[in-house]
This record gives sequence, C-alpha cells and structure tokens, in this order.
Amino acid sequence: MTINRFETNQRMSELVVHNGTAYLAGQIPDDSSADIGTQTEQVLANIDRLLALAGTDKSKILSATIYLADMRYFPAMNAKWDAWIPQGAGPARATVQAALADPNIKIEISVIAAV
Repeated sequence: MTINRFETNQRMSELVVHNGTAYLAGQIPDDSSADIGTQTEQVLANIDRLLALAGTDKSKILSATIYLADMRYFPAMNAKWDAWIPQGAGPARATVQAALADPNIKIEISVIAAV
C-alpha cells in the first residue's frame, strides 16, 4: 500500500494520503493578528489548497475537528464555515475549546476526506 506525504518536515506532514483517504494536519491561519472571521477564512483556504493537492475537495470531507481558543468565537466561526461547506455535504464534526500553540491563534481545524 502506498502512502503519499505532502509538505513534510522532520516533525510532520501537512497532508497524508493513504488508501483513498486524505488526512490533513491541523491547519492554522496565516495571520495570527487577524480577527476570528479572517482567521477562519484563512484556515478554510489552506484546507481547500491541501485537498486540491490530494485530488479531492471540501464536498468529500468525512470528519472535521475544530479547535477554538475561546468558545465565544463559535458563532463567528460557524458563519464562515456554513458559507464555505457545500449544502448537504456537512461532515461529522466536533468543536472544542483548546489552548493552541500560539496565544494569538484563535482557530485550528483538522480534517479527513475521501479522495
């Protein structure tokens, strides 16, 4: 069985594809000084880019885990998520509050998608 790794360094890969499934590492925003809406848009754009690299797209996301630095961000994040995810293609999803690696990062999202 072939395992394809993309954007790999010593610690991790941003994307691993195996047996028809794409596994994305937790994606964080490019600009940690931005508000939650902008950070969410940046994370979703990163997910789109990596899914395209795997030959798939957001309509094939099976599972998503969303980490928020503060649950007060939940409504604003959901507004961006709901506008992004295709109608009828909502994955299994969990949202939790977590301390993230950088205190300015408000959101991190990890997904698993069919290829």
